[in-house]
Amino acid sequence: MLTIERQRAERFDPSQSAANAARTEYVDIGRTRYAYRRFGRRSPVPLVLLQRYRGTMDDWDPLFLDLIAEKRELILLDNAGVGLSTGETPESIVGLAQNVAAFLDRLAFRQIDVLGWSMGGCVAQQLTLDRPKLVRRLVLAATSPGGVTDAPKTPDKVFQIMLKPANDEDDFLYLFFPETDQGRNAGLAHLRRLGLRREEPAPLVNSESFKAQLAAIKSFAAGATATLPHLGRIEQPVLVANGHADVMIPAYNSYVMAQRLPNALLTLYPSAGHGFLFQHAEHFVTQVLDFLAR
Repeated sequence: MLTIERQRAERFDPSQSAANAARTEYVDIGRTRYAYRRFGRRSPVPLVLLQRYRGTMDDWDPLFLDLIAEKRELILLDNAGVGLSTGETPESIVGLAQNVAAFLDRLAFRQIDVLGWSMGGCVAQQLTLDRPKLVRRLVLAATSPGGVTDAPKTPDKVFQIMLKPANDEDDFLYLFFPETDQGRNAGLAHLRRLGLRREEPAPLVNSESFKAQLAAIKSFAAGATATLPHLGRIEQPVLVANGHADVMIPAYNSYVMAQRLPNALLTLYPSAGHGFLFQHAEHFVTQVLDFLAR
């Protein structure tokens, strides 16, 4: 598996990337202008991707996106105040989910699949609870339901890095990839694939927005707005996945979610961390596409 994935990654040509060529579009909802991208093979039910803390549309790995786009239509979105979108970033997961729902309503989607990564997975859970008829299937990657009191403690170093005004290469590798030669090489390859879009890159998430996101995460993790007590209401098929060596959101959270969700499949990737979906892009995409096609 690893040899095939490495060969595909080595053949990746950013100049031919569908993700890098996708144009940014905009839609106004009230006083907020939302930036989004829509590309890939047209499908009756598009796949909406929701990003991590301090992540923008530009932080999705184009190899990962291209692999999905061969079979499915993708919708990428910058939430309010993030990246190329205007407005104020909500200070709660509930508020972030409400923004996504408003965006999807504005584009008149009747049904979607959702893939939420990290904080985006928290938003995806809340969106599914709020709008169960809108979400058909759900993929939760390296995320948490909040309020898991017996989960392994996140290292202090994670929070020190999260609060930095800007992160360097070593910060990123520590947060998203395991501290092994294989993990570091996969992380460096992922970083080399970023920043090659034909359009101007999205700006970094500003301090006001990432502080608002941090407030949302803290409230969610502490249990005040957690989805944990409500997971039994999510009847949709759910694919829960993570890297077993995730230092940001320990994989135990994935196990707890899979136990509480009525219709969940759990997969843990060995020798992988928070960025497992990019480290094992081809294998994970194959699993996602198979899951969504059932």
